[in-house]
This record gives sequence, structure tokens and C-alpha cells, in this order.
Amino acid sequence: MKIGDLEFNNIAFLAPMAGIADMAFRELCVNFGAAYTVTEMVSSKGLVMGDKKSALLLTLAPNEKTAGAQIFGDDPQIMAQAAVKCLEFNPAAIDINMGCPAPKVAMNGGGASLMKNPQLAGEIMRAVSSAVDIPVTAKLRKGWDDESVNAVQMAQILEQNGAAAIALHGRTRKEMYSGKADLDIIAAVKQAVDIPVIGNGDVVDEQSAAIMLEKTNCDAIMIGRGALGNPWVFQKINAYLGECRVIPDPSLTQKMAVMLRHIEKIIEYKGEYTAMREARHHAAYYTKGLRGGAKFRAEISGVETFEQLMEITQRIIKENE
Repeated sequence: MKIGDLEFNNIAFLAPMAGIADMAFRELCVNFGAAYTVTEMVSSKGLVMGDKKSALLLTLAPNEKTAGAQIFGDDPQIMAQAAVKCLEFNPAAIDINMGCPAPKVAMNGGGASLMKNPQLAGEIMRAVSSAVDIPVTAKLRKGWDDESVNAVQMAQILEQNGAAAIALHGRTRKEMYSGKADLDIIAAVKQAVDIPVIGNGDVVDEQSAAIMLEKTNCDAIMIGRGALGNPWVFQKINAYLGECRVIPDPSLTQKMAVMLRHIEKIIEYKGEYTAMREARHHAAYYTKGLRGGAKFRAEISGVETFEQLMEITQRIIKENE
């Protein structure tokens, strides 16, 4: 699997997720075998204007050797300028967000709204790919809605304008994250272009990864929500696809240790105050399905210190042994 001159030994990638796939989470997923990561999306206008938050979002973890910097916007020249600024953070690729369904992005010309304007999308790709000497990719959706499914057309236009790869989420913007991802549209895009196609949507374990590959013939798999509270999913998928080997789920003690390690990394990068508030969201995923999980999640929602989280974690293990 290659994207431009980037070569990957594994094909399980971590999807960019705003507010989730920060440096701490990406670093954790790489440690569990994610072959490629992408930063949280950054506003091209904010980056060009010197927004400090944008710089924080683009900072890569020490182990992110193959990572993409993701930008969004609707002005080709500003997007090109932003891509050049991204180079200061040494990404391996630039990724253009053409699929974000969030109203604050999609209703302001960026993200999935570009699915409604393939010509502009092509102009943006041409401007960005001409401005930098690293691979430029795009993340798309199936279309804006069921009446305007145009992922095949979009992918072809982007390829013609310099795209090195396409990541495709098999849902329309209108669907957001509801229903099931359409694997047929991913297969259709794969047949329509010569550049790598990365399948995205509903991959949560080895079986769903294998189904994605079988039904779409995609070149790589991008895992998003399926990695939440489950970063070892990359290790399991790699073993299953690469060696036909099934790795058992980690024990509860191991899961809680990973959760604490995750939160410790957030503290390291953002400080305890911010980290403990973000921990509340992550802990909801790590404790999903546990006996007394709702009670523990309620407790975690009020934690202020790492010590408090450790104490709750010890009780979680004790009550679920």
C-alpha cells in the first residue's frame, strides 16, 4: 500500500475525528498498530491568520512518522497557503476535508458542502497539490444526500487534479452517522480511479474490516468511531488480515491500564484541568458494557484529578472481577 512515495506495511488507518483524534489518542493508536493517522481538522483561514489553536492541532506525536495534516475551507488560494504552513509541522501528507457533516463546517462552504460543488473541489485540490511537494489526499462522503450521490465523479475530478489517494465514508452528509455505510459506493469509486482508495465507515473489529476489504477491494481501511475506547482494534485487525490470527480482547485490568495511560498522555500535552474534562468523554467508551458502567460513568463525569480517576478505576476492576 502506497500513497505517493509513502509506503505502509499495514492497512489499518486512524480516521481524523474532531475533538477526539488529538495527539494523545493518535499516539496511543500508533502504539497499537495504526499505520497512518490524520490530525483533527484545521481551518485554512485560521491557520493562515496565525491562529494559535491551529498550531496545537497540527503538532504531531513523536511516534507519528506517517501522519497527515487535515485542513478545511472553500478558497483554493487560502487552502494552498494553509497547506504550505502545515509543512512547518512535518506531516507526511496533506489531507483535505471534503466530508465533515458538522453544520458549522458544512454550512460555511467547507467539509461535505464541497460534495455539492465538484468543480470547486477540483480547483482546491489542484491549488493545494501544486503548492506542496508531499502527497495530497481528500476525505469524502458518498454525496450530500441520496438524491446527489456523486462520490465517483468527485473522486475522478480529484484524481485529475492531483489527489494521491481518496478516503471515502460510505454515508451521505444528510445521513450523518446513522444507518449503515454503503460499501457498494466505495467499491464503485475503487473501480473508477487509479489512485488508492481508503474505505471508511462501520469498521469496528476484524470481521467488519475483512468485509470492507472483500466487498470494496479498497487499498486500506480507516477506523474512526470503532477505535473509541478500543485502540487495540488496530492490533487485532493487523493480526487478522496479515496473519489470519485472532488476538483475544484485553482483560479488564489491561483495558483500564490503557485508559489511564491515555488520560496521562492528555495531561502531558494539555494539562490536568483540560485532560480530566476530556477524560469524561473517553471513559464513557472504555467502560461501555461493564457491570455498573452507568454508575461509574456518572462518577467519572465529576472527576477533577487523575488520582480520583485512578480510584474509580480500581473500583471498576474490583466490582467486575
